[in-house]
Amino acid sequence: MTSKTEARLAELGVTLPEAPAPAANYVPHVRVGDLLFVSGQIPIGPDGMITGKLGADMDVAQGAAAARMCAIALLAQVKAACDGDLDRLVRVVKLTGFVNSTADFGDQPKVINGASDFLAEALGDAGRHSRSAVSAPSLPFGVAVEIEGIFQIGQRPAAVQGRELS
Repeated sequence: MTSKTEARLAELGVTLPEAPAPAANYVPHVRVGDLLFVSGQIPIGPDGMITGKLGADMDVAQGAAAARMCAIALLAQVKAACDGDLDRLVRVVKLTGFVNSTADFGDQPKVINGASDFLAEALGDAGRHSRSAVSAPSLPFGVAVEIEGIFQIGQRPAAVQGRELS
């Protein structure tokens, strides 16, 4: 059965990929209470990783598109952490976006808006979040953007946990 959240994503033309595996010695997400901390996600599209440096060989629109791909990967990780039930996502709490950019590039917030705008469009008020957008002189694999996130997650319905609802 498709979740309400995934139905909304489908309306936007988005199908979540499988959650990407970690590229090094770390876990993709850690849950503490009702908070889910998702490791940095990089932009991977149908043609592979989106690489480049903002202010050199990429413009803000291209960077925002890469940030949107990071947000899609973040949601894929949330889905994996919630045993496939994306409707357990209560809200996006915070994003931290890293932008591979030249020293004189100052539009990091506009680049990370690609992720923020997408999450607000897909999730409504639950997608609105606090955020940081910072420059990085380089990122792993030469990607344009990397974004990590903190999400609030609800419990599974009692019937799913093995108890009957009364």
